[in-house]
Amino acid sequence: MTTLKRTDRSRAQILAAADQAFRDLGFVDTTMEAIAMRAGLTRKTLYNLFSSKDEIALTLIARVEADDAGYRTRLAADEAALPLLVAVLLDSAGWCLANPSLARLALSPAERPSVTPPDRPSFQGLVRDILQLGQQQGVFRRDEDPDFMALLLLGIYGQAMLTALASGRFSEGDIRRIVRLVVEGIGART
Repeated sequence: MTTLKRTDRSRAQILAAADQAFRDLGFVDTTMEAIAMRAGLTRKTLYNLFSSKDEIALTLIARVEADDAGYRTRLAADEAALPLLVAVLLDSAGWCLANPSLARLALSPAERPSVTPPDRPSFQGLVRDILQLGQQQGVFRRDEDPDFMALLLLGIYGQAMLTALASGRFSEGDIRRIVRLVVEGIGART
């Protein structure tokens, strides 16, 4: 078994402590001192590894976004795109409701999301890849750019999740309805 270097071990302790503090206290009420205390480290160590609680929160969010290996395996297996898209959004909604402070940060970024997802693993990139699969399967329209469609879908999903976080109400049916309306459109049925 490989032992972690002290820096890696300290980073892991900080991230675990911050994750719990954000859940217990909320993002706004969590201080760097509270994170250091929960991690059993000094504030100096904390600031040597992270410049702010925002950086810690963004690291936690990026870690969740990068944990998409199971979905990537399902994509590679050419699984049906529509149920896969619903599953991804349902899992994301569950994470958002369990982590409201971090979810609000993830859903309301300081920078406007880009049409083209970053080169690192991202939730937007995963959704785009599922939409591309759906285009290949003939489930989603092929005349639109999947990056743009992902941005559109996630904009609607993000607003729905922010509303759910404020009201405390959200259901699996809500996700299915969002996906159905986006896929079918909001025009009158003919």
